Amino acid sequence: MRFISFILPVSLVLGAFANPVPSPLEAFKRAGPAAGQVITKCSSSGMLALAFDDGPSQLTQTLVNTLNAGGAKATFFVTGCIHNQAGAIKSAYNSGHQIASHSWSHPSNFGSLSTADLTIQMQKLEGALRTIIGKKASTGGNVLSTMRTLGYRVITDDVDSGDWNGLTPAQSEARFTAAGAGGLGHIPLMHEVYSTTVNTLVPWLIKWAKQNNLKLVTVAECLGDAGGAYTTPTVAATSTC
Repeated sequence: MRFISFILPVSLVLGAFANPVPSPLEAFKRAGPAAGQVITKCSSSGMLALAFDDGPSQLTQTLVNTLNAGGAKATFFVTGCIHNQAGAIKSAYNSGHQIASHSWSHPSNFGSLSTADLTIQMQKLEGALRTIIGKKASTGGNVLSTMRTLGYRVITDDVDSGDWNGLTPAQSEARFTAAGAGGLGHIPLMHEVYSTTVNTLVPWLIKWAKQNNLKLVTVAECLGDAGGAYTTPTVAATSTC
């Protein structure tokens, strides 16, 4: 499950350390869906929000380079000891891609964790991201109520590439073709840890999107909130795992 936090306007993020920040609830009302609800599609048509789970990895920089060369924007749902790939995360962030949370250790029983354990999972990743990019990522049973309290939107998908389940790029491509380019924009499930996804599927998707006049965007833009991919961190920065 993926997470993006309450997304404040950029002006609020930039001024947060010097001036009082308006109520997050009031700021959030100005754009985008509420925190703590499940989102599977974009808010409008004509776009595709490429989203990648389980990074960063040895392939992250290659993926960033491919996206940049294709004029595409994407969202990276990162997890784990991300300090080991801080350079690649910064590269993605500086290139205009969105960095979002996939929790600290990606536990298989995430949905059954206690509120306290869920909070630790989210805040440990938040502390690491504060060190690397200086921001809180904006994108999670009792999971929804906890994510609502922590201010995270919950992002899932409406097209599963199946890369995690051994599907070949050709089989994944068939799923996108079947889903089609019409209707509200898709938020697909892909994983940047597979070379076939990074080196074969992604170039095909960039070409497919262009052929179908789809704009390749971040999840924030997909939700109608392009200027608010991040908010002010609420926990201290961390630099160790």
